[in-house]
Amino acid sequence: MATSSAGSSNAVLKKRAVVSSFILKYPEEGGKPEVALFKRSDKVNTYQHHWAPISGSIEKDDPSPLAAAWRELREETTLTPASLELVRQGKSYTFGDPSVGREWTIYPFVYRLKSAAAASAAQSAIQTDWEHEAWAWYDPLAVEDTEAFGGVPHLAKSLRRAYFEKDLGSAPGSAGAVLARGLDRLKNDHQSGARQLAGVALGVLKDVVQALDLGTSAGSSSPSSPSNVSNAATAAPMPPSFAAVDRWWAQVRFAAWHIWKNGRESMGAAILSVLLDALASMEETLQHHHGHAGGSSHCHGALRDAVVKDLDERIAQRASAASAEPVAAALLQYLETQFLGDGDGHGALSVLTLSESSTIAQCLQHVAARSRFASLDLRVLESRPLFEGVSLGASLVQFVEDKGADSTGGAAIPVQVTLYTDASAALAAEGVDVVLLGADRIAASGAVSNKTGSLPAVLSAKQQQQQQSAGVKVVVLGETEKIATPGDPHAHVVEDNDPVQVTRAWHSGDNSTRVRSAGDRLDRALATGGDDKSNNTAVHVRVHNIFFEWVPPALVDAYVTEQGRWSVEDISRHSAALGEKEARFFQDL
Repeated sequence: MATSSAGSSNAVLKKRAVVSSFILKYPEEGGKPEVALFKRSDKVNTYQHHWAPISGSIEKDDPSPLAAAWRELREETTLTPASLELVRQGKSYTFGDPSVGREWTIYPFVYRLKSAAAASAAQSAIQTDWEHEAWAWYDPLAVEDTEAFGGVPHLAKSLRRAYFEKDLGSAPGSAGAVLARGLDRLKNDHQSGARQLAGVALGVLKDVVQALDLGTSAGSSSPSSPSNVSNAATAAPMPPSFAAVDRWWAQVRFAAWHIWKNGRESMGAAILSVLLDALASMEETLQHHHGHAGGSSHCHGALRDAVVKDLDERIAQRASAASAEPVAAALLQYLETQFLGDGDGHGALSVLTLSESSTIAQCLQHVAARSRFASLDLRVLESRPLFEGVSLGASLVQFVEDKGADSTGGAAIPVQVTLYTDASAALAAEGVDVVLLGADRIAASGAVSNKTGSLPAVLSAKQQQQQQSAGVKVVVLGETEKIATPGDPHAHVVEDNDPVQVTRAWHSGDNSTRVRSAGDRLDRALATGGDDKSNNTAVHVRVHNIFFEWVPPALVDAYVTEQGRWSVEDISRHSAALGEKEARFFQDL
């Protein structure tokens, strides 16, 4: 965290945005973690000889704070993604330090060494630069913001904002352990769509609420702990019981923030929406609790029971097949109005889609079962590397077969399902009426983040539009919960997933010997740090497995939600309201 020289304490504080990266190691399976701290040398301009994480300024050409964190790690320790992985980010915060003439905005991150072998080799693998004179491993729980500890200002605060186990606990059954397990579940779920993951997120929040002890949540005495961030502006001290509840409420909101940011952030719009709705309901319950005298342990238990009951009801409602009925009805109305008008039907409908959205699956079933179209021609891109499109196509086939076998219900219209490789998107788009996208995220501008392959499909269909008299309609289908808070969509996290999901197809027995051998050669390059530019080889190998891409609003003809067809203006207003709600629940953490 080398900086320019400090100014006078009377001068206006210079604003600096910096990243603070904490490196964890787990010595053995189930062992207690240790965090690496680095003693700043006498060659830096601020906080000489103080313990710190790997820190540095966010430069103008850094795409994001996370990119800056990786750059600083490589420069100051030589560690790269080959041996290090991001665990989670912490909520940024700002403080002023007149003694060095700075106002710091801190972006905390926690990383871990990927394996026990990497942890044992860390002593030699970490090569520090001139900014540090020593480094050592510490128990994270022992890191304190005290003069005796000798850390940079707010060292423990920065750590606890990303390593929440410091406040919520790490023992089995503790709120911290429950939250960490829930984040892993969200992070590693590459099968569920955004809507389904939002339901999982509610389940994680419920588990955390049940694990938090209202009677002991006041235990942390650190002033920077989330358990003490609440009602800072209250003029008079609250009764102990009310103070405990408010600390609990801050911890619940703190956990919700982490579920949003550290589960699957690429699908964070839907997760944030359902969490904010749940928090708003909890807030009403909390106000009712404060409105009743007593605040006994019995009342605390009733509060938690009421919150858990509400979360259970929300989870059950989302799991119901009927929950997709409003958006399915809205889509069918749009399609019939657009392509059938006031006629009796008899026209065929051709649709191109990709990936597997639970919303799209249920809406296509609705079209097959209840529409006035003569038939449905569904074309699906297989959606590598996990082939979600294959699953979507099969689900519609199963639905139509079951519908035909059910003598009590009406038969579905004839359905033709055709699977295409992703590379043949242009062929699949030929002659289609609709390109149907199930958004994972909708920006305030109307830009849509969806499975990679969406943009080529849309562009292919639009390119052929002049050859069709009716024209192709690009329809974005999704609940309003998919709308994100305001912000630059390109600042949104880029989810680059495990390369093995891509490379394992190279080794199929159906491939030629030449292709399998080539795959082996590239795998060896990757295994030896092929993406590490600090080595001396002339060739560097990387495999990108980016799941999501943006479709600009200029290419979208209609946004269909559970509230009917929305415009970009509707989306922008909803996004702004969501941003205000986010600030209300998270800004003071």
